[in-house]
Amino acid sequence: MNPRILALAAGVAIGYVLGTRDGRERYDQMKAKATQLWENPRVVKARKDVESYAREQAPIIRERAEAAAKAAPGVAKDVAGKVAETAKDVAGQVSDTAKDVAGKTAATAKDVADKTVATAKDVSAKAASTAKDVRDRAGEVASDLRERGEAVVDSAVETAGKAREAALDVVSDSDADDEDAPKPV
Repeated sequence: MNPRILALAAGVAIGYVLGTRDGRERYDQMKAKATQLWENPRVVKARKDVESYAREQAPIIRERAEAAAKAAPGVAKDVAGKVAETAKDVAGQVSDTAKDVAGKTAATAKDVADKTVATAKDVSAKAASTAKDVRDRAGEVASDLRERGEAVVDSAVETAGKAREAALDVVSDSDADDEDAPKPV
């Protein structure tokens, strides 16, 4: 079973036992049962048997531990050698991987820089072309407006001339009528 799920279940059980009134009652029941079991004569006898066995075996276990401790430097030396060799291999692999990553990073950075320069040149060319088109169009519009302005001025001068002539004709007709009219005495 997954240790995380087991730990979660134990936490929920402990929370239930300690956190609720029903849980507290259940805790008291379990505690009483555990105390009763601990004080059971058969359990007391088994505890004493285990204690006496441990006392008998302690010197033997001590001798074995001392022998293992004496052998430990040789074992530790072998383990240290293997660890050092493994560390050296790992360091070499890490170094190779780092060099490879650095090379790929440099190549990618160069590609990005080249693409950025190419894109900037394209944008610059398009901007220059657009500016030229705008300048040419503005020149065309200005020329058209100049021609229209000249035409309007010519039309205004012609209209003003016609109006002057009409006004002069009216004035000369009025002078002619004045000559034909009897003069007061």
